[in-house]
Order: sequence, then structure tokens, then C-alpha cells
Amino acid sequence: MTNNSTSSARLAPPIGGFQEIDGRRVFVHRAGSGGPAVVFLPGASAVGLDYFVVQQEVSQFTTAVVYDRGGTGYSDPVPLPRTATEVATELHELLRAQNIAAPYVLAPHSLGGFYAHRFAQLYPQDVAGLVWLDGLHRDWDDFMPPAMQLAAAEQMAPDLEQLEQMRPALREMHAELLADYPEHMRQPLSDAKVSDEWMHVGIAERSTLVELATELRAGPNIPDVPVVALTVLGIDPAQQARTLQEMHDGKTRMDAALVSAVSHGEQRILSDTLHHRLCFDRPDAVVQAIRDVVDRAARR
Repeated sequence: MTNNSTSSARLAPPIGGFQEIDGRRVFVHRAGSGGPAVVFLPGASAVGLDYFVVQQEVSQFTTAVVYDRGGTGYSDPVPLPRTATEVATELHELLRAQNIAAPYVLAPHSLGGFYAHRFAQLYPQDVAGLVWLDGLHRDWDDFMPPAMQLAAAEQMAPDLEQLEQMRPALREMHAELLADYPEHMRQPLSDAKVSDEWMHVGIAERSTLVELATELRAGPNIPDVPVVALTVLGIDPAQQARTLQEMHDGKTRMDAALVSAVSHGEQRILSDTLHHRLCFDRPDAVVQAIRDVVDRAARR
């Protein structure tokens, strides 16, 4: 699937601006000052402004950056899906163009984990630390039962017809998640979330999970930097108990392996939120993890 429409009625972000990269506009919003700067890498179907509340708190003690990778959110369209190398290279160029000094603390959520790992493979000297926000791992399949492996996840992604049926429920969910946002941001963001364009993007980005993991396995492990992994183990009533338990066990072991591979790694289990709700329900836990990694990175 490609996402290369050149709609003249591009959605305008309610806050932030654009940086031109390779002749296209990439949405970026930065707040705060000092370093190491914290950079949020959104999940699939997520956008930079989903991390706005957390960004505002982090900006009290360092520079905090949210952005939309090319082809997603408020950034200009590009054909999707993209390789992890393309996404990581674009982010590196964006940070340099914005004069945000390296090294960075990367805070990837969900699919953002793949892109953060690729960034760390390509630019290890530019990574000061990692805050893994229930991030996706290249070794996911090693820890999950066959029915929950990446190939199965690609097949399970909803199609456009299913999304259309889900739209009212999605609209309700976004309205609730964004309830604490400033009024000028809440409604435009909520509307954009259920637009055809943004929903197409979510499907496209989930279509090559196996390829992305393979791309990452060809490169090194994450560098030896401070890492805090937040592992989300909330009970989702939509999932069967046995399936959920298998997934929780796999995720727990997977994140434990991630943090044990570095000198200063720590895993924190959160059982009172769900994967897509992490930054909305537990901004306190996310901000604390970021603060701890920033502090540990500064002491190195």
C-alpha cells in the first residue's frame, strides 16, 4: 500500500511547525532547553502530539522533541511502508537541521522501537540513552507463540472496511484520551485521528513488520547506554485470558533481555494501563523513566 496522495487540503497542526527534509515538510515541535535532548518516536497510528503531555513535563528539565515521520501525521506524504533505515536517516537529518545537539535520549513507543534501534545502529555515538515505552523488538518472534508473531500481526491488522465500522468507537476513544489537552489541540487532533488519510497510514505502517525485524537483525545490538524499559501488562478485556498471559510472559522476558544486555538497564512493569494508553494513563511513570535515563546519561 502506498500513501502518496498530494491532497491540497493538508491538515494543519494546532501547534509546532515544519522542517524541510529532502524537499518535503516534516512536522516537529520542540520545547524546553538543555541536554541530552529527549526525542519521542511514535508507534503505528500514533503521532508526535500523542506524547504532548509527557513532552511538556520533560521540557521542564531538558529539551523535548516530538515529530511525525514522513508519510504520517502532519508531515508531507511519502510512499509507505518505509525501511527502518529511511526513517532513522530522516530523523537524524531532522535533528541536525533543527540544531538539536547530539547525543539524544530516544523514547520509542511501540513500532517506534524498530526505528529507534535502527537509529542506534546507524548513529551509536548520537544515542545517550533509551526509554523503551512498550517498544517493539526485532527479537519479538523469539518470545511469542506462533499466533502472536509478527507475520500474524501483519495479517491481523484491520482493513479499511473494518476501520470504517470501528470509526465511531475510535472517535470516542480519542476524545477520551485527549480530554486533558488544550481545547485548540483536542478537537483538530481528534478529528484527524479518524480521517481516512491517517487511518490508511496506520494500516500501511503495519504491513512490513517482518521485513523491519529482518533489517534490524542484520545490524548490532543497541549500544551500551542507560536503558529503562516500561513493560505494559494491563488486562485488555478484548483479548482472551490465555493469549494475554502468553503475550505478557513473552513481553516480560523480552524486555528483561533488552535491559540485561546493557550495563545500566532497568525494567519497570506497569499493570494498570494498556499498550496504546501508556502515555495518556501513566505520564508520571513515563516522565520518571525519562528523567532517570537523562540523569544517568549525564553522569556517564
